[in-house]
Amino acid sequence: MVVNTHPRDVIKHCPKCGCNAFITNDNGRSFNCEECHFNYYINNSAAVACLIFNAEGKLLLARRAIEPAKGMLDLPGGFVEPMESAEAAVVREIKEELGVLVTNAAYLTSFPNEYIFSGFSVFTVDLAFICKVDDLAAIVPADDVSEVEFIFPKDIKKKDLCSESMANIINQYIIKYQS
Repeated sequence: MVVNTHPRDVIKHCPKCGCNAFITNDNGRSFNCEECHFNYYINNSAAVACLIFNAEGKLLLARRAIEPAKGMLDLPGGFVEPMESAEAAVVREIKEELGVLVTNAAYLTSFPNEYIFSGFSVFTVDLAFICKVDDLAAIVPADDVSEVEFIFPKDIKKKDLCSESMANIINQYIIKYQS
């Protein structure tokens, strides 16, 4: 059975007044409540993805410990919290997931993504940063990371990655720095 996870197919009641007169507009990009006139727009959430390399030039990939895409390879990172900058999210997420401190982060690129969680599509813009950390040897996978491995970017198989966005970010790095 195919379940549609787009917000237009999941959200049935107004989050402000609770009525079921919450109708979609703009091809599912926004909702309008016919009772209380509350307007809600489906906007992107911000997320960060970190490219961390070892001395050999291999990229650190995290194996996902939880759904969605449990067991697949991912770039470490995560959602930017409300009122947090992307740069602060990079530092926080790497500390949470790997237990090390980011000492430098440089913006690389961004790509859109659809992150399905609890049967609901969360649309993100994934902001990629090339990062250096204080001590690669001190990395301890935690949070939603079960293990890490280092792979040369050109050897990473798209089918092993958790999302198209992560594949696009790695490909953009290859084009910019290894072509």
